[in-house]
Amino acid sequence: MPVGVGAGFGEYFEPERGIMIIKRSVTVQKPVSEVFAYLADFTTTTNWDPGSVKTELISGDGGVGSKYHNISKFNGKETELVYEVLERDDANGKIVLRGENKTVIATDTITVVPAAEGAGAHITYQAAFKFKGITVIAEPFLRKAFQKLGDEAEEGLRRTFS
Repeated sequence: MPVGVGAGFGEYFEPERGIMIIKRSVTVQKPVSEVFAYLADFTTTTNWDPGSVKTELISGDGGVGSKYHNISKFNGKETELVYEVLERDDANGKIVLRGENKTVIATDTITVVPAAEGAGAHITYQAAFKFKGITVIAEPFLRKAFQKLGDEAEEGLRRTFS
């Protein structure tokens, strides 16, 4: 059973699976197609995700199978992951990427749909982290850092599309 904020938005941990999940939702007053095109270009993470130091496309055209090299700063340390686009559905505004290094597997899911309130776009960003090896033990100590990461990404999305 998830611990923390399960059904809504926030952070939660699924101890039986060893996964920490952050999820944020933002509504912006921009066209859905524009917002999705921007976020589906994963190199833009440096503009809206304060943890991203550098993201570059290393193979492909941004579609399924494309790979990105990402350098992020998390909890005071730089970490590198190579992300691969697993799913990209422009018609339904969804992209799923999976990044991995020796300590974590990260799966990012971004969806952009029409805002319920009328004009604009509703963005949902979810990042799931599955820890590997000894880092599984550190998870309880990283919860506040993950909450901060989620809060900063949410603020970055708001700022980018304001």
